[in-house]
Amino acid sequence: MNMKILYYGYRDWSLDIFNRINIESKYLVTHKDYNIVEHINPDIIFFIGWSHIVPDEIINNYKCVCLHPSPLPKYRGGTPIQHQIINGELQSAVTMFIMDSGVDTGDIVYQSNFSLDGTLLDIFDRISNKGSDGINFILDNLDKIDTLRIKQDNTQSTSFRRRKIEDSEITIDDINNCDPIVLHNKIRSLNDPYPNAYIRCKNGEKLFLIHTRINEK
Repeated sequence: MNMKILYYGYRDWSLDIFNRINIESKYLVTHKDYNIVEHINPDIIFFIGWSHIVPDEIINNYKCVCLHPSPLPKYRGGTPIQHQIINGELQSAVTMFIMDSGVDTGDIVYQSNFSLDGTLLDIFDRISNKGSDGINFILDNLDKIDTLRIKQDNTQSTSFRRRKIEDSEITIDDINNCDPIVLHNKIRSLNDPYPNAYIRCKNGEKLFLIHTRINEK
């Protein structure tokens, strides 16, 4: 393909997707540098696993596509995988959309479901596979991508804020009142590289919880 791709991403699963793009003129940016856009003048810009606000002058003047790991319009906003697992969702989706000035509100051009079962590494592998398929689909159809755009149904949207480190705490009230599956889901959703789940000991130190198993009777 005779095109230039600019790719913003830094997470391990995002870099895995980048490495699978079989195009010679592809440029990876892993830090918040938008000056390179005008220099490269790409045909399309991908923001894959990107957590920073992209300036409007970039979005308004270039074709920008973002990957969000949720079945948009549900679970817009920060840390979508964690929110979905903690809420007991069994299925998610890789959604790729044309970026606009809103938060995860742009027209969808690709969406494919995947399971939220297993560890975070299992889930990241599925996101990588689906994300790679989505980018290949978009590049194969770049000349007609505007005909593929599907507006999001805002009446079905849900939004969540980015989780903070203190949100990873499991309290005595949680232990006394939550079902085991709820605590299990919270702990497995907060494995590395995210702030791990923890309980606070009486001396103030944190005991981190990395792995749990539910005893099946």
